[in-house]
Amino acid sequence: MDAKKAPVEDWTTDFDHTHPDYAANAHQIWDDLREECPIAHSDRFGGMWMPTRHEDIAAIAANKDGLYTSRGVVVSEVRPDIPAPIGYAPPITSDPPFHAPARKLLLGPFAPRKVQALEPFTREYCHSLVDAALETSNEQGWFDAAIGYSQNIPVKVIAQMLGLPAEDGPVFRRFIHNIIENPVQREIPEEETVEWYFDQQIAKRKANPKPPGEGDLIDHLLNVEIFGEALAPEHVRGTVVLLLVAGIDTTWSSIGSAIWHLAQHPNDLARFRDDPEVRPFAVEEFLRAYAPVTMARMVAEDHELQGCPMKKDDWLLLPFPAGNRDPEAFEDADKFVIDRQKNRHGAFGLGIHRCLGSNLARMELSVALDVFVDRIRDFSLVDPANVRFSTGQIRGPRELPVSVKTNV
Repeated sequence: MDAKKAPVEDWTTDFDHTHPDYAANAHQIWDDLREECPIAHSDRFGGMWMPTRHEDIAAIAANKDGLYTSRGVVVSEVRPDIPAPIGYAPPITSDPPFHAPARKLLLGPFAPRKVQALEPFTREYCHSLVDAALETSNEQGWFDAAIGYSQNIPVKVIAQMLGLPAEDGPVFRRFIHNIIENPVQREIPEEETVEWYFDQQIAKRKANPKPPGEGDLIDHLLNVEIFGEALAPEHVRGTVVLLLVAGIDTTWSSIGSAIWHLAQHPNDLARFRDDPEVRPFAVEEFLRAYAPVTMARMVAEDHELQGCPMKKDDWLLLPFPAGNRDPEAFEDADKFVIDRQKNRHGAFGLGIHRCLGSNLARMELSVALDVFVDRIRDFSLVDPANVRFSTGQIRGPRELPVSVKTNV
């Protein structure tokens, strides 16, 4: 256990989503909270709340009464100093009326036809990763499916979309660790910050501007307008930071969790491997059962919710994975049903902030699993105790040692 983390004695009144025990036992903690205290509270991080029932999560995400703001989406000790309606990373940190036009700017680049054009590139890269993984496995008898496979795929794809150097992958991982997994306020040299990195990238584009319709996604943001004006530099940078972080950590966690499941359930692995028609259903079930994202909001004004006295600027965590496992919303919610037919899950969020990159994430998850299972026909965990899940608001395997039994 992290010595810096105070132990959690009661998850209903002192929960901590960054605690190693939460990462290791999230499903059981959500089940217990749903029974004992549907909306948990903690004084950590300056005060925060966490509902665990699908109905409550969906209602808060819908925010019909405007009681919550999106200006803060990653819990930290301090509150964001960039106010709504724009926020630090539009559109995810934006409230109406700014949110809708800011989101609309990104719909084109993430449209199905744009995503489909990336499929051959993604598939070829996945094959190259499997080649390297099998070579490692032949040498040492196992390989890490998180470090050697799942964590590389979205890094490569989003770098391609943003026109970033693929060799900067370790830099992107450091950004994600600092922002998502370890949200502790500390001094970081300016040249190591995500803001400095993207300021340099944006400056390069401005020095060599591309005409509208050409270039990468950063060029696109520099060419579009909102309310008749070019995007503010802070808007461009914040959106690019959002696309990098949201486009990497969430997807590699989903891929890793799916491999983790298949490595422990040979019947599901055989069904996925041998029945192509079940694969689309399996992908949706992986997203439901192992959804990675817990999104944060902030309380916009004092109010009471189901007897809970919420105060302005309290954090509010929306654990979409907990909602996906609510037995009131899903039949056999705690079971993985590989061919589940009715599956309106919330893996990509709910409400106006539903993930606009869902087409891309589905493509990457589908291709990654296709290639992995078609090439590595039979595999298992080296030791379940050696699997490490991430802490924080994105949950997925960070270390996933697997042994290969059969491959082609």
